[in-house]
Amino acid sequence: MSEILIIDDEPDIRLLIDAILRDEGYTTRNAGTSDDAVAAFRDRKPSMVVLDVWLQNSPLDGIGILQIMKAEAPEVPVVMISGHGTIEMAVNAIQFGAYDFIEKPFKSDRLLLIIQRALEAAKLASENAELRLRVGANSELTGSSAAITGLRHAIEKVAPTGSRVLLSGAAGAGKEVVARMIHAQSKRADGPFVVLNCAILAPERVEVELFGTEAGADPNAQPRRAGVLERAHGGTLLLDEIADMPLETQGKIVRVLQDQSFERIGGSTRVKVDLRIIASSARDLQAAIAAGRFRQDLYYRLAVVPLRVPSLRERREDIPELAALFLKRAAETSGLPPRVLSSEALAALQVHDWPGNVRQLRNVMDWLMIMHPGEAGEAFRADHLPVEIGAHAPRALAIDPLADIMALPLREARDVFETQYLQAQLLRFGGNISRTANFVGMERSALHRKLKQLGIGAEDRAGTG
Repeated sequence: MSEILIIDDEPDIRLLIDAILRDEGYTTRNAGTSDDAVAAFRDRKPSMVVLDVWLQNSPLDGIGILQIMKAEAPEVPVVMISGHGTIEMAVNAIQFGAYDFIEKPFKSDRLLLIIQRALEAAKLASENAELRLRVGANSELTGSSAAITGLRHAIEKVAPTGSRVLLSGAAGAGKEVVARMIHAQSKRADGPFVVLNCAILAPERVEVELFGTEAGADPNAQPRRAGVLERAHGGTLLLDEIADMPLETQGKIVRVLQDQSFERIGGSTRVKVDLRIIASSARDLQAAIAAGRFRQDLYYRLAVVPLRVPSLRERREDIPELAALFLKRAAETSGLPPRVLSSEALAALQVHDWPGNVRQLRNVMDWLMIMHPGEAGEAFRADHLPVEIGAHAPRALAIDPLADIMALPLREARDVFETQYLQAQLLRFGGNISRTANFVGMERSALHRKLKQLGIGAEDRAGTG
């Protein structure tokens, strides 16, 4: 819910605006002097501010407060009000960054309309900024495999609860996608979603990015800088690759989780925040705990609900749907004609091990569109694929060149072919008997009998991948 800071030196006006806003479901805070106003703003960033121009017995007037707020948090909209307004005053307020200017006395309907528009404009600006920073970020899991279906159901259960979630899984498997889905299906969906990747920051930078920095003696020379904890207020913070967070910082995060407050670097006032923390790691955190590189108390505070994101080779049956989606996006982004994959290319993709997981598959589809241009609807062949994928796939899909089938009787030759063919198809569909049977055109029970007859066991179905 949006929180609005009301700043006016007249108690009656503060109470009036407070009542109007609370009746509409907004949360409010009040300040009657410039010192209280700046302190309240710095203590916890509001969603927006209603600010009087004239403040009696205060060192700063409304314009001075506006300048401080816009220097420290330009994204927060400020609506100015005054009982002695002039056109020049309104122009000055707008020039210094105010969203709008209202003269007293004002009608409550007009105030509410301007506040609604200001909040909508700020939300839109925030969403656009995030989209520009994170072009192509996914917010949905693609696929119908049992592993992905189970994960979707788990997300639907945990998202509305507000519980902390610890995501594990290999790099590129889609942990951030899962975190975004949890946020989008939560009660904080209208709030910000902020990501801090601990793996790409130097250790000395982690705390600065987390907690932000307090303003220096000269705020113009060294303005206050909000960290991700503050920017995620009212929303969700993803601590990506939490295993790379320095031990000392891990201890401070434990306190943040306990108190929902922290101190900015160089500051002494505790800043209160209301946010949900989701953590993720591609490493084995239990092993990191045993090695003394990760705090056990932090682990148990983060792992209220642990979720594992499966690797791509654990859900090979999702590859055709994923590849088609990435090809479509690549065509839209590049302006190139839409393309498809041949059945041989799809089979090659499905038997690859994908050490880079979904991220690697997406990159390969982008690479195909760039390196092998063609007409709309033209299929990519297996020999179009990168060497590391195409060079090994035929050996898993084709007849063993060492088997001299022409020297065998028909029945034995047929058994050799069927054994290799069915092993390759089982590998392609991740050992899923039903999907394999559907593809090869057999009843499920008939395929079971054929596999038993050829001596293809469970280890052949999964182990060959």
